[in-house]
Amino acid sequence: MLGKTYLTRQASLLVKFAKTTSDAELSAKLMSKAADLKSQADPMPDRDQGPKAPDVAEVENAASGNPITRS
Repeated sequence: MLGKTYLTRQASLLVKFAKTTSDAELSAKLMSKAADLKSQADPMPDRDQGPKAPDVAEVENAASGNPITRS
């Protein structure tokens, strides 16, 4: 599942691209897609709730004295 931060960033980029193009049809499509992404992001919590990436978890566990061993 994509997080609110990701969706909001993508919507912002689409709006930026829409403003830079001289093609009115393309601009309208980009704005429409940005609105779709924004509507998906709005009901989500403000912070992404996904699990931490494995490399981040390893660093935190190593720092706390719990080394992770891989087989």
